[in-house]
Formats: sequence, structure tokens, C-alpha cells
Amino acid sequence: MKTGKVIQTTGGSHLIDCDANVFTCTIKGKLRLKGYRSTNPLAVGDIVDFDESGEDTGIIIKIHERRNCIIRKSINLSKETHIIAANVDQAVIFYTLRNPETTTVFLDRFLAAAESYSIPAIIVFNKTDIYTKEEIEQVAEIMAIYAEIGYRIIPISIKNNKNIEEIAEVLKDKTTVIAGHSGVGKTSLINTLSPGMNLKTEIISVANLAGKHTTTFAQMFRLPFGGYIVDTPGIRGFGLVKLKKAEFYHYFKEIFETSHGCKYQNCTHVNEPGCAVKTAVESGEIAWSRYKSYLNIFLDDDDKHRVKEV
Repeated sequence: MKTGKVIQTTGGSHLIDCDANVFTCTIKGKLRLKGYRSTNPLAVGDIVDFDESGEDTGIIIKIHERRNCIIRKSINLSKETHIIAANVDQAVIFYTLRNPETTTVFLDRFLAAAESYSIPAIIVFNKTDIYTKEEIEQVAEIMAIYAEIGYRIIPISIKNNKNIEEIAEVLKDKTTVIAGHSGVGKTSLINTLSPGMNLKTEIISVANLAGKHTTTFAQMFRLPFGGYIVDTPGIRGFGLVKLKKAEFYHYFKEIFETSHGCKYQNCTHVNEPGCAVKTAVESGEIAWSRYKSYLNIFLDDDDKHRVKEV
């Protein structure tokens, strides 16, 4: 019996990294990890036991208990979730002001999901080389909001090799999920950090400036300086599937801290009187963009009340 880490899973075939060797394995029977109702029994990052069945092949006989996982809504209506990655040490979310545009609502949804699983999150602001002076000032304001909250901020330019060494140091010896819209530079970063990988990068459509998806499933790559990086597919309905609506504000750090001053213990911070959070938003202590994101997530099931993303 051998133990290894799942680095790719497609259909019934799974690639397992074990002692620097890669095995192609199938699952014995109907293995399911207790407590998970999902479309996929295995995800990249899972630790498994397997028996060799041939040269570089094997049969998975056990899935180890997960420390954590990142999930999204499943397109399969008979199931609840699809697991993107398991046993994650940290998460990196890419933000670009344009080419393609990343909304703060998208960013905040990812950060809230990471908070809910106690996964430290880092925000990478890419494409700093393409912005106008006004756009640089706009990005600086956004970075200041998240730095004040306590998130680590790293502005980079993959094209100009800006702060790539800092990124490498952050990723070293960690299992890291990277996420963001197609075209933000995730694959380009992997190719820069591990040139031998030669992954296909996303092409930005001239018609709508949206990235064309090239990653259709999560993939895990071993970094040459130690650690693993998980490149995720386009993520919709990300992360907050299993959380109770009344707890959403717990995962906005500054909103949760301020909520202790609310008049009512069960305050939802939407329309209750004596709400310390709304007072903090009005005074500028909490950024309106963050509160807007909270409202969008909280009111997600009621489109007529949704705050417009701008």
C-alpha cells in the first residue's frame, strides 16, 4: 500500500503524486468520504491510500479525512456541491481592474468563503503595468481597503516580473489555491514560476474583454521550489453553499467586529434599528463596497433586492 496526494481528477481517472512519482489510479467500489454530499468523491489535494495494480497504476482504497475544502455549487441538481480542492493551506485571489474586470462583489465572495473555512487569503493585484494614472489611483484605493481589513496585498506585473519573487516566497512549501476570472494571469504566473510547465494561457476576447476558459477542472502542480499550486476553473456560485444565511456577516472581518455594538444580538445589518454596522458604513469606517458585497450575498436569493454591481 502507498499513500499519495491527488493532483488531477477527471472522470474515473485520478493522478496521484507519491514520492515524486505519478500514478494513474481508479477508485475501488464506491468510496465516499463521510459527511460530504458532492458530485465528486475525490478532489485535488486529497490524501489517499492505494494499492499498485501495474506499472504506474493503482487502485484507491481509502480517502483520508480532509482538514478543509473549497466548494462551489454543483450544476448537477441531484447533488449539493462540487469540491474544488481539499487540504488547502492558503488561497490567492487575483484582482484586475480591467482586461478582464473583477468586481469587488466577486472578490468579497471568495474572501468570505475562505474565511468560512479558516483558510488564509492573499489578494494579488495583477496587470499593474497596463493601467492609466487614474486607474492606478483607483486600484490603490481598493488595495488600501483590504490592507486596512488585514489582508495581505501583493501588486504584481507578470509581464514586467514585478514582485514575482515575493509571490514565490508566499507559495513556497504550501498548498495554495489560486482563483480569479479567466484572463487575470493565473496560468501565466504558474508558467513564470515553473517555466517547464508551458501551460496554455487564457486569451482575452477583443469583443467583450472576457477571458476564454482554458481550465475546465482544478489542477494541482508541484512547484520546483517546494509546495503545490491549484489552478481552479471559472468559479460561479462559489464557496458559500453550506453556510447559514444568518452567519454570512461572520466572514466579513470588519463587519463581524463591528456587529458586537449592534442593539440586537440577531441583527442582520440590513434594516434593523440600532445597527452599529450601518452606522460604521455611513461614517466611512466600513467601506461601502464591502457592505454592498455583504448585501449582495445576504440577498442572493432575491434578485429584486440585489444591489447592483458597479
